[in-house]
Amino acid sequence: MRGIVKRFGPVTANDHVDFQAEAGEIHALLGENGAGKSTMMCMLSGVYRANEGDIYIRGQKARIRSPKDASQLGIGMVFQNFRLVQTLTATENLILGERSSFWRGSGWMKKKQQEIRDLAEHFGLTFPVDRPIWQLSVGEQQRVEIVKTLYRGAEIIILDEPTSVLTPAEADQLFETLKLMKQEGKTVIMTTHKLKEVMAAADRISVMRKGRMIAVKSIKETSEREIAQLMIGKEIVLERKEREAAGTKPLLEVRGLDVYADQGRKALNQLNLEVKEGEIVGVAGVAGNGQKELAEVLNGLREWKQGSIVFGGQEWKKATVRGAIEAGISHIPENRMKSGLAGSLGVTDNLLAKSYRGKERSSFGFLRSAGNRAWSQQLVEQFDVKTPGLDTPVRQLSGGNQQKLLFAREITHNPKLMVAVHPTQGLDVGATDGVHRLLMDLRAAGSGVLLISEDLEEIMQLSDRILVIFNGRFIGEMSHDEADTERIGLMMAGINEGKGAAV
Repeated sequence: MRGIVKRFGPVTANDHVDFQAEAGEIHALLGENGAGKSTMMCMLSGVYRANEGDIYIRGQKARIRSPKDASQLGIGMVFQNFRLVQTLTATENLILGERSSFWRGSGWMKKKQQEIRDLAEHFGLTFPVDRPIWQLSVGEQQRVEIVKTLYRGAEIIILDEPTSVLTPAEADQLFETLKLMKQEGKTVIMTTHKLKEVMAAADRISVMRKGRMIAVKSIKETSEREIAQLMIGKEIVLERKEREAAGTKPLLEVRGLDVYADQGRKALNQLNLEVKEGEIVGVAGVAGNGQKELAEVLNGLREWKQGSIVFGGQEWKKATVRGAIEAGISHIPENRMKSGLAGSLGVTDNLLAKSYRGKERSSFGFLRSAGNRAWSQQLVEQFDVKTPGLDTPVRQLSGGNQQKLLFAREITHNPKLMVAVHPTQGLDVGATDGVHRLLMDLRAAGSGVLLISEDLEEIMQLSDRILVIFNGRFIGEMSHDEADTERIGLMMAGINEGKGAAV
């Protein structure tokens, strides 16, 4: 890719960027949120069109104006948010778009299923080929996406944050698959913010900052610390967060909690939980084991059928969103744009979402416009939210700035308890460090933090205690000093040492 320029209105996302990946290599493309790396890959995969510059595939100038053009050139992209039809089977998703594919008989479908099964097994990416997507785990859905690109003949495979939803064992298996692809001469381009994975898997790295390419390095001649410094322009200390001893006064006590998911299945089964003042409790587990429902109950978004919740010494009879806010509970949801922010509204309106009823923000039902804008500007500067203006729709901000805005709103209320679900998912190393500091500041101020994350490095770095959830129950607990990646990974798969597989 030579001299690539991409503009979105007055914003230049890519400023004359050069990028090169070789056949038979794993190439990591790194940069802060908003650096322009995803935009580059979207142009390579045909989602966007460049304003200037040229793309060459195998030495030949290519015209990529759509995903179909990219696919015909052997380019496939696996997005962080999967592009799968939930009601169709894995096989039907892979053959979707083939000429007259649904006019064939059952024998033809069985032949296709076996063809896909053989391809998946060859690359160590097995999954049930005849099940609907909604019945597959997140890890299996990612395998379907990767096999889809291979089935369609991709020789250049782009992976966007490929391990953000995987267990340690699944991540290890993915890297074995990438090595096999490399051996077969395929090109793998991987965007990720997990520097340890970059060091373990990549052959070369390209680093972008503020829309420009600033460095290309062989993995053998660099280090995690140097990569982090290149990404954000200053040194980041990558180490466990040291802390004083956690508090002893109970803040949240949950006993025998039964909660049902939307489909009627039991999501939480007699779950017990305690969070103390000035304590970070980490919850580790594979997605779909009850984490989402636990966060929703504590924030008044979901009812419970049985059990008790005591917060700040008061037993809850029924949870409501306003009741949780007034009690002093803040929430960083799993999907910031679905449940946390209103994408079409501006920065100020999003900051006001939980406080517009307060006397400082409104009077006799009318918002204090001038005062609210001054307050919003102060929060934007305090939390370093990069935005063209206070009226800019938040969907136009980068992921890191959206998350900073969300934290600005949630922390400004001085919460007693912060329920943070995947708070750094998809964030770069600089934004991640900033979020970690905010959580540690809350802890130091005496607030409790319930940290729900699939990033074991983050859980181990921040938590005073670590709980592992499986099938709606906590099956293991360990302290900050006892934390062990292998042991946590086994528990996430339902195996507790000395107890065998969990029921």
